[in-house]
Amino acid sequence: MNQKRIWQTVLENLKITLSLANFTTWFPKTFIVEIKVLDSERQIVKIGCPNLFTSQTIENRYYGLIKENLDQITGKKNDLVFVVKEAPKKLQLQKQPSAPLFEKPQEKLEVEAIIQAGLRPDFNFENFAVSSTNQMAYAAAQAVAKTPGKAYNPLFLYGGVGVGKTHLMQAIGIAILSKNPRTKLVYCTGEEFTNEIVEAIRKKTTDEFKRKYRTVKVLLVDDIQFIAGREKVQEEFFHTFNALWRVSNQIVLTSDRPPSEIKKLEARLRSRFEGGLIVDIQPPDFELRTAILLIKAQQKGIHLSIDLAKLIAGNITSTRGLEGFLAKIINETQTRNIPLSSELITALLGTSNGGESYRRPVKPREIISSVASYFDIKVSELLGSKRLKQIALARQISMYLLRNDLKLPLMEIGRLLGGKDHSTIIHGVEKITKLLPVSEDLRVDIAEIRKRLYGQ
Repeated sequence: MNQKRIWQTVLENLKITLSLANFTTWFPKTFIVEIKVLDSERQIVKIGCPNLFTSQTIENRYYGLIKENLDQITGKKNDLVFVVKEAPKKLQLQKQPSAPLFEKPQEKLEVEAIIQAGLRPDFNFENFAVSSTNQMAYAAAQAVAKTPGKAYNPLFLYGGVGVGKTHLMQAIGIAILSKNPRTKLVYCTGEEFTNEIVEAIRKKTTDEFKRKYRTVKVLLVDDIQFIAGREKVQEEFFHTFNALWRVSNQIVLTSDRPPSEIKKLEARLRSRFEGGLIVDIQPPDFELRTAILLIKAQQKGIHLSIDLAKLIAGNITSTRGLEGFLAKIINETQTRNIPLSSELITALLGTSNGGESYRRPVKPREIISSVASYFDIKVSELLGSKRLKQIALARQISMYLLRNDLKLPLMEIGRLLGGKDHSTIIHGVEKITKLLPVSEDLRVDIAEIRKRLYGQ
């Protein structure tokens, strides 16, 4: 099989696996530049991409999926190299033997509209995991996407980092553009809106700015809290808001806090924001984190079992942390050429907090004291050798937090906990790591201890 046919087979497989939007965004102008055979079992495949952004995106998101397909098709282990290179004209013009990359002109138009609006094709409703923590926000977003300007206007979504505000907002935009790609839609951040109005004032192009924002059918503004305290920016946004709202054009806003808690936000804007539907999105619970992991792993071409997903979700509580840990898994399995296993994940969880970030640094003694206080035992008992169930559990949780949150060496943790052997520490950390996915009580205990420690 020649390299052109090999790549065509890969593309046919990717079309089945990926959404149409993702496939048509990243893969139409890709091709195999060269296949370099190293030996009877291994080869290097150089893949050409039209630009650096496409090259980096495909490598970051789809390396594993492409490699798996190439391994199956060629019967060899393939190492992938992505380069920026235009496909030869002959290859670009040649008709593909299978169905065309864009099934219909309308579908091509949808993809172009989504990309032009600055939306991420994978931030759609299909890729959004739903649970009790975000169910109301999801339902409201779908209602807005179905009947823009009529369901909830404005729709105001707020919550902490990584809870899915941006994903839901962009999903609304993608759904609207999928129905009508010619819909005039603008997506921006509060910072971008601020920079644009400042630049328009400087260049004396405010009329052009007003035409851009006051004539749209849908306005999506991420991190609207950024405009607070900026008098001229707030004034312009107030008039923009009114111009759109009067004619029932849809406005969707996100923030890290509700309007009532945004300091230096003008009262008239606060009143406008509170005139629609305000929805709080809570941090993901264990079940939602597991679902998010499975979705993200599928997007990256990783075959992650539900048991392994639970193992990770039980130990990492933030969405950004989950994504960071998946990236670490990919790096470990590909760099060391080892299979994905519970042993590997346990080992990685034992040396990393998976990208978690806490509000303030704490000292080892604070963790020990906080755990002892939570379980209502003396610190001397926790550091001692008693093996009563309550004390043993508190001791192992201390080991887990010292290792995962502070990344302390095993020997140092042993010293802090009364001279315990490093093998005892390893056992304690691994035991808590493996129990977290199956014990709701343990997850609650550790979450409460972290809340007391870090103010979360």
